Amino acid sequence: MPLLIVAIGVILLIVLISKLKVNTFVALLIVSFCVALILGIPMEKVVSTIETGIGGTLGHIALIFGLGAMLGRLVADAGGAQRIAMTLINKFGETKIEWAVVVSSFIVGIAMFFEVGLVLLIPIVFSIAREMKVSLLSLGIPMLAALLATHSFLPPHPGPTVIAGEYGADIGKVLLYGIIVAIPTVIIAGPIFTRLAKKIVPSAFEKRGSIDSLGEQKEFNLDDTPSFNISLLTAMFPVILMLIATGVKMVFGNAGTNGVLKIIAFVGDPSVAMLISLVIAVYTMGINRNISIKEITKSCSSAAASIGMMLLIIGGGGAFKQVLINGGVGKYIAVIFAGTSMSPILLAWIVAAILRVSLGSATVAAISTAGLVIPMLAQYDANLALVTLATGCGSAIASHVNDAGFWMVKEYFGLTLKETFATWTLLSTITSVVGLIFILALDAILK
Repeated sequence: MPLLIVAIGVILLIVLISKLKVNTFVALLIVSFCVALILGIPMEKVVSTIETGIGGTLGHIALIFGLGAMLGRLVADAGGAQRIAMTLINKFGETKIEWAVVVSSFIVGIAMFFEVGLVLLIPIVFSIAREMKVSLLSLGIPMLAALLATHSFLPPHPGPTVIAGEYGADIGKVLLYGIIVAIPTVIIAGPIFTRLAKKIVPSAFEKRGSIDSLGEQKEFNLDDTPSFNISLLTAMFPVILMLIATGVKMVFGNAGTNGVLKIIAFVGDPSVAMLISLVIAVYTMGINRNISIKEITKSCSSAAASIGMMLLIIGGGGAFKQVLINGGVGKYIAVIFAGTSMSPILLAWIVAAILRVSLGSATVAAISTAGLVIPMLAQYDANLALVTLATGCGSAIASHVNDAGFWMVKEYFGLTLKETFATWTLLSTITSVVGLIFILALDAILK
């Protein structure tokens, strides 16, 4: 019965979002209330359960998420992202242009959320494809692979950041292992898959696409943008701080009473690292370039406003997750899998993949998975960082018509539905499956 109730809840969510076009946050709340009552949670505890779910989820990630959005916006508005992309493209040269797009997209993707990175990089890819007379999609696929992998595996992106908090995983290890998994995954889903896609749907590589819907693009004179080194350091600074802290912790263990280790651990905390990086970005991307504090504040405010609805949706996903936990669904699943040899990594991936295909939203799928998987983690000696990555990985699979990203790719690249399925949907599936393989391999090595 618990699983049947969850299935009914998911179907109701699909109907509300896809058919009735109800706002995702509102739909999540409606479904959370309905499922809570059907699961038998006492009426007087339903509201507190949902409030706990929203507060617990947002309390952990709001700071990281908000500061990350501001950092990305400052780098973008200053032209730092364009400087990174164009410098790498010039260094790689025409013969290795797709690799330049991969590397630049990966770097930009770490600092910026998927949609922001896509909107920012697509005009650059368009202009390069036109100038070099190469297929737009041959550069677009490597770009999309890098952005999707960073979105699925690496903090401060919402999926891995939220799930790390829910599972109690070390976010520094999630970042370290995520980079190890993401790099080969991007190579396979990007440049290598591009060659296969040309044989599967050659017609897609003849399309010119259109970015008219993006409106007027901000023009940058590269000479007026921050230098490549400054742009790269600013975008990667939180990653550097978190990786240093994680490395030190893995070598020396917990800080204990050692003052130096305590300082490193404090500075490497995700929230602190993001705040320090934002302060540095205010100087490197703003003050140092004679941009007024008013303009800098405007960029930060714009970034904060743009993630408002995403935060509500994440909170709604947290509410649904808490209902599943308090309603006993997770414990029911734990009983079903008690004594089985199935890896929690594989289970988390399967659950996230099913929810992703059903719901469309990778973030909602990942958070909802936590509600089903958390209660059973106690019976396994699982690497929580890798379970986190597996959840994010599963939530990337098979982007199709119920996912906004599917339609963005279709319209920007001028593809038919069939061509979008054969390129973007297949790319997201390859990213998910290949990522899982590398996560399982890493798990075997670390044991």
